[in-house]
Amino acid sequence: MIESVCNWKAACLRHDFPTGVLALCLALGLSIAARAAQSSAAPANPRQTALLLEQKGDDAGAESSWRSWLRAHPSSAEAYAHLGVLAARQQQYKDAIADDRKALALRFTGSGLRLNLGLALFKDGQMQEAAEEFLPLWKTTPAASPDHQRLTILLGMSYYGAGEYAKAAPCLEEAAGHDPKNLPLLLALAHSYLWSKQDQKVLDVYREILTLDANSAEADMLAGEALDELKDWNGAIEQFRAAIQANPSLPDVHFGLGYLFWSKHHYPEAIPEFEAERKLDPDDAEDLAYLGDCHFMLSQPEQARPLLEKASKIDPKIELAHLDLGAIEAGAGQTAEALREFKLAESLAPNDVNVHWRLGRLYRAAGQTAEAKAEFDIAKNITQAADAALVEKLYPRERKPAPAPANQ
Repeated sequence: MIESVCNWKAACLRHDFPTGVLALCLALGLSIAARAAQSSAAPANPRQTALLLEQKGDDAGAESSWRSWLRAHPSSAEAYAHLGVLAARQQQYKDAIADDRKALALRFTGSGLRLNLGLALFKDGQMQEAAEEFLPLWKTTPAASPDHQRLTILLGMSYYGAGEYAKAAPCLEEAAGHDPKNLPLLLALAHSYLWSKQDQKVLDVYREILTLDANSAEADMLAGEALDELKDWNGAIEQFRAAIQANPSLPDVHFGLGYLFWSKHHYPEAIPEFEAERKLDPDDAEDLAYLGDCHFMLSQPEQARPLLEKASKIDPKIELAHLDLGAIEAGAGQTAEALREFKLAESLAPNDVNVHWRLGRLYRAAGQTAEAKAEFDIAKNITQAADAALVEKLYPRERKPAPAPANQ
């Protein structure tokens, strides 16, 4: 087996894996790397020199020797496989991927190459492609072996990083079944359930987590989000408050509680939570936008404006900030500035009825009746379409039975 070497930290951080999953992935990478085999041949040619230099940790020298070997043996799959390992060691993942794929194309017969390719893809952030490499390995590895458990986690976390949470969940569920006291794994599973709309399963995992860590703020947040999806607003509030009590410095915990208040138009209760999040991260554009919106909805435009302007400067793609700024400019009689903000909001959310309604009012106030009517018509059509979709969801049309076949 050629060596499998991982620098997992950068890859995991790029994909916002749950707390502790970083350490879990690191342990997996090291357990795989520890089984690597190396040749102890004495140096007699560039190939043997390269193998010896690899043993000594001289990556630059080993790479140079392998490339010398390739000049004389351009179809050496072994050389490309080892160059892939050396590139991965130096965190040159794109080079590692290219070398691994050349070795595969040349039908390298040693073991570990496809695993190395999957790991390099994972570390390069190509999660879907990594899953495609791990999947056949997972299918062909005996289910009772430790390698199968490792590959189950790698496959699940690849799907997780790719945003395919419905695929990640069964893999992580299987892995958690073999390691039920692994808290980072349970948190990743709970996130996968949450983001694949399996809210009741989130609560099931939450109860398992509490047996391991009764004060897990992250678990309380997950339960709160699941209860919110299940329309249990009071339960969600209780869980977020429990999370804050457990860890008031946890990122997004105050924002989550503030958002719950905001969603029910409880703006005075939302403001202190958004402010608390702001103390933790003064440049969180989303938090600034919602805090500004609370002040706007409470008819406090002077307090709202600087928050909304800062939010839109940090992240110009937050529609709420542009919508509220447009309304503030319109209220101040600044028609051109209001139109500019509303148009930005429209470009970000063309089906937001509030954008077209406010544009209609702005045009009407400016005496542009044709433009106003067009915007009000768009708003009306969006509302009617939304109402029809809701009615269809609540009262689906009965299916008519198929006609009986005609008598022959």
